[in-house]
Order: sequence, then C-alpha cells, then structure tokens
Amino acid sequence: MAKHEEYENKTKELIADILKDAGVELYDVDFEKEGSDWYLRVYIDKEGGVTIDDCEKVSRAFNTILDKEDYIEETYIFEVSSPGLGRKLKKDIHFEKAIGESVDIKTFKPIDKQKEFTGILKAFDQDTVTIAVEDKETVFNRKDIAIIKLSLDF
Repeated sequence: MAKHEEYENKTKELIADILKDAGVELYDVDFEKEGSDWYLRVYIDKEGGVTIDDCEKVSRAFNTILDKEDYIEETYIFEVSSPGLGRKLKKDIHFEKAIGESVDIKTFKPIDKQKEFTGILKAFDQDTVTIAVEDKETVFNRKDIAIIKLSLDF
C-alpha cells in the first residue's frame, strides 16, 4: 500500500467519531501533492449540503487529533470542505447517489475522436459506466475514464 493510501485510511479511521458527532458523513479523503505542497483534504457531506460552520467544527476537532497522533511524515496543509457541486465520482456510493444525474466524463484516450462526454448516468458496475446521451446509451470501461464528475449544467 502506498504511503498516501496509509495516510488516507488512518485519517478515515481517526475522523469517524468526529464526523458522527458533527452530523456529517465522509465523502472522501485525499493526500496529494500540488506544486511543492502536500495537502490532506477531508471532504464532508450531509443532506442539504454542508456549511462553513460544519467544516470549521470538523477541522478544529480533527486538528487536535492530527497534532496528537502525528502519523504523517511530510509537512502538509489540512483542509476540510464540501465535495462541491461538480464533485468527482470515485466510489460506488458516489455513483449510486448520482444515478439519474447529468455527469461529465473525460477519457484518457479519444473514443470516436472525442475525449469529453456529458450524459445522464444510467448504470455502473465494477468495470463499466453507462450514460445516456439523447436516448442513446454509451458504455465506458472504467479503466478508460480519467475523471467522472457531476455536471454543472443548470
């Protein structure tokens, strides 16, 4: 297991009670490098959306645990936020909640001379994602998808 996965898993384990007490659920955890800085990001969600107060409450409570546990070797910036309206779909639970919603897909390589697709998420399984575009269903191999996220079409 890669070091960043260990940090993410440890974060998920340690933050669970804080999230429960705050009345929010964990959407995702990322430990990634951007430029010269490392970021530990915790994305939270709840019915009706999260507020700045929710993020602040979780951040303050978890900062204490981060200082005590000190399990991340690198210097990093800690952030708590909502996954946003155009949230990435990474886990099966994310896909389940997005069935019937408009999604944007970017593929690693062109498919029929195109790398970007938008459609209604119809189905998914371990290996594929199916979207409908104008009553035509298109099936993508998950390994070919660089990113899939909710569309920001209003």
